Amino acid sequence: MQQEQAETQPSFARWWRQVLYVPMLHSKWLTEEMQQRLTNKVTQAEQGHRGEVFLIIEHHLPIQSAYHQDCRHRAVDLFSQYRVWDTEENTGVLVYVNICEHDLEIVADRGISSHVSPTVWQAMCDKALAGMAQDKVEESLSELLEEIGQLLRQYYYLGNDPAGNELPDGVVVL
Repeated sequence: MQQEQAETQPSFARWWRQVLYVPMLHSKWLTEEMQQRLTNKVTQAEQGHRGEVFLIIEHHLPIQSAYHQDCRHRAVDLFSQYRVWDTEENTGVLVYVNICEHDLEIVADRGISSHVSPTVWQAMCDKALAGMAQDKVEESLSELLEEIGQLLRQYYYLGNDPAGNELPDGVVVL
């Protein structure tokens, strides 16, 4: 989701989900090979435009903040922490996946957000989440990355990108 939501409601249920979550039981699909294929998809999504795409997959929210922080706020924090906002034309886009919460968030910098409405970002999230719910995780994320790349090409096309990457392409797994 793109637009900032109201303040997060404290939740013992969310906190307990994080405490009881065991990554080894829920993320067998997240292999090194899949991470490499997704890294390649990020690289492909960044070709032909001046934008940056950043993918973070997190097993669960940090337990110390899960009572007060939902996935949206965590994604915004990571957007800042990984400096996705720090691109020359404010065209960074963070895709955040939280395995425990079965959630996906898109945080887009103000440059690209001025061109793309929040309903478009939300529709992209919803489509990817629907595919992931059908155990098509890699395919859904790959399609999402491709769609983000197309949006960035539409508004920030660049046939030859001499400046190269402003952010690393690798998938960050937390």
